[in-house]
Amino acid sequence: MNRIIIDVREQIEFKMGHVEGAINMPLSLLKTGTPLLDNIPKDIELIVYCNTGNRSAVSQNILYSMGYTNVVNGINREIVEVNYL
Repeated sequence: MNRIIIDVREQIEFKMGHVEGAINMPLSLLKTGTPLLDNIPKDIELIVYCNTGNRSAVSQNILYSMGYTNVVNGINREIVEVNYL
């Protein structure tokens, strides 16, 4: 696996549509810590996205502070589907 795509929107938003194969890890959960990150290598490429890029920018900074070194703000679903799939 070369990269992991993370949708940082809330679960209800995720259920309304998301990038195929994306993991739902809401910003609210990421802020408090989540076991979803436990088995993810710190150097794998993480593509984070939301609706407008704001929550994904915050998520990117949180992930950097947790030691992840290759985090990309994918902005939104459409941009991720065009550039990262």
